[in-house]
Amino acid sequence: MEEHDYDRLLNIRTVGAQKGFDHSLHYHRYEPTPYYALHALFETYKLNPSDRIVDFGSGKGRLNFYIHYLFKASVIGVEMNEGFYRDALGNYTNYTKKYRSGKNRIEFHCGLAELYSIHPADNRFYFFNPFSIQIFMKVVQNILLSYEAMPRELELLLYYPSEDYTYFLENNTPFALKEEVVLKGVYEHSPYERFSIYTLDSFCI
Repeated sequence: MEEHDYDRLLNIRTVGAQKGFDHSLHYHRYEPTPYYALHALFETYKLNPSDRIVDFGSGKGRLNFYIHYLFKASVIGVEMNEGFYRDALGNYTNYTKKYRSGKNRIEFHCGLAELYSIHPADNRFYFFNPFSIQIFMKVVQNILLSYEAMPRELELLLYYPSEDYTYFLENNTPFALKEEVVLKGVYEHSPYERFSIYTLDSFCI
């Protein structure tokens, strides 16, 4: 299916130019993860309805609605841009008109990622290079503090993973690389066209 076809299926609007840009060097321009990439990821990587996924830099909510549609899991979007946040709320209204099961399973928070309070049930965290390594380090520290308070299996999903992110995780945290999902047809031209999945469980500590 084309990008617009997925949007029509979910009854949302996330395709098209992404207006809005933060001038801080720490926050990157928002781009939604392509639907073809999400399709490739979730062909092999499965979620459960009991999972609670946090998408940092969620924009208009594409990942939130796509994950809920596939797995009925809870998904929380964290977005600092007020315009994108309002768009996400509008998409939530449209999505839940068509898929009532999404009510109370999809949430959006408007604010800085490093200030998001990790919920004890949050166990999957998604990043598409939304901010600098300095902010990423703070967010991961918050996740690890949450783990100390409530030990549980945690996983980080990185799309188009930056070398700064992966170096930090592999050399300064107990997270370990679990698997990688490469995007056939584009990975051959760019090694960043992949998902890197890092895990933290009792065996990693």
